Amino acid sequence: MREEDKIFAGLLFSPGHSELREIKLRTHNLCSEYNRTFEDETQKRQELISDIFYEFGENGFLQGPIYIHYGKHTKIGSHFFGNFNLTIQDDAWVTIGDHCNFGPNVSIVTPIHPMLPYERREIIDKDGVARHMCYAKPVKIGNDCWFGANVVVCPGVTIGDNCVIGAGSVVVKDIPDNSFAAGNPCRVIREITEADSMINKPEILSDNRIGGD
Repeated sequence: MREEDKIFAGLLFSPGHSELREIKLRTHNLCSEYNRTFEDETQKRQELISDIFYEFGENGFLQGPIYIHYGKHTKIGSHFFGNFNLTIQDDAWVTIGDHCNFGPNVSIVTPIHPMLPYERREIIDKDGVARHMCYAKPVKIGNDCWFGANVVVCPGVTIGDNCVIGAGSVVVKDIPDNSFAAGNPCRVIREITEADSMINKPEILSDNRIGGD
């Protein structure tokens, strides 16, 4: 079984294997190139984004700098906004829905390392070779989610549609649809409802009005 296939099967894999190092080196170099672009170099940025990610929907924007591990294991929907220092360690699949907005320093991680120190140092593979190994769990984020600054999403987490994750949260468990969640560890504070509409804050809404959908 190829090392990349082991990742998707949820098995231990060797992140230092030449097959995986080649993928990551390519993506890291593309990210470095993206991070050297100017914000108004839109065509060049779009070309680089297309080369980095497995899928990146229309009308998306990455402020940069970005730090993406594999890239080809990440699917991002349309109308995505990622602020400064977006980090995605996508050993396993990372799937992000449409109309999601991430504040600065959001990190999504999928790999998990052994808890015991001697197992972190090495595990013996089927050929009797000692290797550094870990495993990974996918992350899935629904549509219309807003993440505040410094949110960390941990391996194996699913976040539902229409969620707001408060700044500084460390998300270690699934978050259901329509939730405002925050904290470390992150927990659901309450459901988001129509009572949260800006209509109910006329002093902030000012002379603006609410649109359609």
